Amino acid sequence: MPGFLVVSSSTPAMPHRWWLAAAIGGALLWGGFALASRADGDALSFSLLSGALFGLVLQRSRFCFFCISRDFIEQRNASGLLGLLAALAVGTLGYAAVFGAFVPDPGSGRLPPGAHIGPVSWVLAAGAFSFGLGMSLSGSCISAHLYRLGEGALASPFALLGALAGFILGFISWNPLYLGSLQQAPVVWLPGHLGYGATVLLQLAVLAVLALVLLRFHRAPPRSPAGGDASLYRLLFGARWPTFVGGILIGMLGVVAYFRVAPLGVTAELGSLARTGADQLGLLPTRLEGLDGFSGCMTVIKQSLLSNNGVFVAGLVLASWASALLAGDWRPRRPTLTEIGRNLAGGVLMGWGAMVALGCTVGTLLSGIMAAALSGWVFLLCCLLGLLAGLGLRRRLPG
Repeated sequence: MPGFLVVSSSTPAMPHRWWLAAAIGGALLWGGFALASRADGDALSFSLLSGALFGLVLQRSRFCFFCISRDFIEQRNASGLLGLLAALAVGTLGYAAVFGAFVPDPGSGRLPPGAHIGPVSWVLAAGAFSFGLGMSLSGSCISAHLYRLGEGALASPFALLGALAGFILGFISWNPLYLGSLQQAPVVWLPGHLGYGATVLLQLAVLAVLALVLLRFHRAPPRSPAGGDASLYRLLFGARWPTFVGGILIGMLGVVAYFRVAPLGVTAELGSLARTGADQLGLLPTRLEGLDGFSGCMTVIKQSLLSNNGVFVAGLVLASWASALLAGDWRPRRPTLTEIGRNLAGGVLMGWGAMVALGCTVGTLLSGIMAAALSGWVFLLCCLLGLLAGLGLRRRLPG
């Protein structure tokens, strides 16, 4: 493989990498300014730039739900999961402050506008389990497959193609699921029952207990020797950031994103592309009962090229590419047929699960728990069960 494709993370970035990364960064800034000049462009501009920040943080902190969970299960390294808990704690505090402005009386029966608060039923549990199983088979969650596109992961496009097919299967199966279960399923927002103060205390207490359990079993990985170069470049693009740093930044970004445009989520555009394509092919039911009335990573039949979530995802991929170039993490490798098959199958499971659960580990889990939605906690539990089942299955598969 040509030398410019494989560079170790300890090797300083070569000039052409700097130029390409700078060009990507410049394109993102130019795109932000260009979108802001449109009549409806403020939200699009913010979405592009916040997506870029999200992609940078994901890539530098390796914030992948599957990877950090596997690290603990197989190596007892709890650092990543502690970073996830940090994100949820910061988001819980920030969301409660923002919600107080939108819904001063949480017991009024109103839900915060646009928050990822979904119905709780066996359908949510099945969708989360399917998503966790698909994560294990494909080796990443959907958000991680997106940032790994920027690292040259040539198997990730097959997982995303599989996810498109999975979304279509979700749309086809939606009406029986909705009419049989989701229509009567409760939508539980904890502050509506407990108030803001008690909910924040409860969630922080649960997160603290989980952190103590993780620390009890944590085994710190061996430390790599510290380099002598303490420059800003080495700090940002040398070693990976501690996951708790990524978690804190993601928690803060999640609060600002909700206040400014919409909760964090990465599947709305993917689902909208699948819904539009399936509609044009005549695969969708005439009516998707009740779907557009739920909050979450909402899918629509696309009428225009640009959407807030679409430019958010574009910013995520481009910024992670620039970050990978600067860090020496851009390492394209041709996937094997086994890897392609696992990614396709895992993608289908993730796509179906994300569609019926109204989001993935970013939308339903992160944004949902930050919003104090019971659906977020149910997704977390059932997704972990699916992940464990997938790890067991993956050990039995060839390759």
